[in-house]
Amino acid sequence: MRTALCALGAAAALALLPAGHARAEGQEADRDFTIADPRITESSGLAASRAHPGIYWTHNDQDAPLIYGIDSRTGETVATLTMQGVGTPRDMEAIAVGPDGDIYVGDIGDNLDGSWDHVWIYRFPEPKVLGDQKVAAEQYDVKYADGPRNAEALMVHPKTGRVYIASKNQDGGGLYAGPERLSTSGTNVFRRVDDVPWVTDGAFSPDGGRLVLRGYFSAKEYAWKDGRLGDGGTGVGAPFQGQAESVTYTTDGSAFMFGSEGVNSKVVRVDRQGAASPSEKPEKPADTPGAPQAPKSPAAQDGGEGGNATLGFLVLAGATVLVVGAKRLLRRR
Repeated sequence: MRTALCALGAAAALALLPAGHARAEGQEADRDFTIADPRITESSGLAASRAHPGIYWTHNDQDAPLIYGIDSRTGETVATLTMQGVGTPRDMEAIAVGPDGDIYVGDIGDNLDGSWDHVWIYRFPEPKVLGDQKVAAEQYDVKYADGPRNAEALMVHPKTGRVYIASKNQDGGGLYAGPERLSTSGTNVFRRVDDVPWVTDGAFSPDGGRLVLRGYFSAKEYAWKDGRLGDGGTGVGAPFQGQAESVTYTTDGSAFMFGSEGVNSKVVRVDRQGAASPSEKPEKPADTPGAPQAPKSPAAQDGGEGGNATLGFLVLAGATVLVVGAKRLLRRR
């Protein structure tokens, strides 16, 4: 049932994809590509490799400790990493590469909204050589200062290495900052530092000065200032996708890569408007969460390009509701 519903959502998304996002398949890296591996049915996170240009790391929204490296030139899997030294994952939802060259995986999903009093983050060095291999990973226990919650977005700041999590809530979630350094010897408490809209994934720009957050139907890019969202965000023209689950920047920061769940799911490149050239120096980002402030209203999401396509929105909304509902029902059983 879940497979059929995902296929319905994916078909609707492809039929309604704005023409401006269409790109020819080819041998150029960091362009649109289709994930060819039949094992990857629920690509739930996406991160651009720092060690291997054109490679993107992803994983299923499942309980297997597997990470896949996909070549954006072909869509083929060129590395399957099996994490060792960790327990059985419950709901892996996000992935990021830190400034230390390590890969961080967020086992942070909680579809029952607070059924688990702690979640986990896994971390291991990005392999220097691509290929199927076992990797020794560290496991970090994570709790939120204000109680359990569901989350699908984990971001690692590219300058400081501080880890952030964005919770997912229909009425707006929270942005949570982890400790300056994660510890394997105790619980890592994440504290709320800002409000966010409905978020399924997020990523910092390579220079650390921007943060992109996406939901099912739209995405916004925010300025990053003093460890918080520095403005109300700007719509970035996220594509319509069957179940919009992931986003990352290309390693040069010139574009976003948007991913989705489903068999043979497509990763879509969207050029970043106003991206700075290599000669331009961005403002130095601050990354220290400040003193607590009065809560702000959850940021409204901007539909961006194609966001006013009423028919497309309704079809996708219906497909997404069916997919998410079926997914939760299956997990409860």
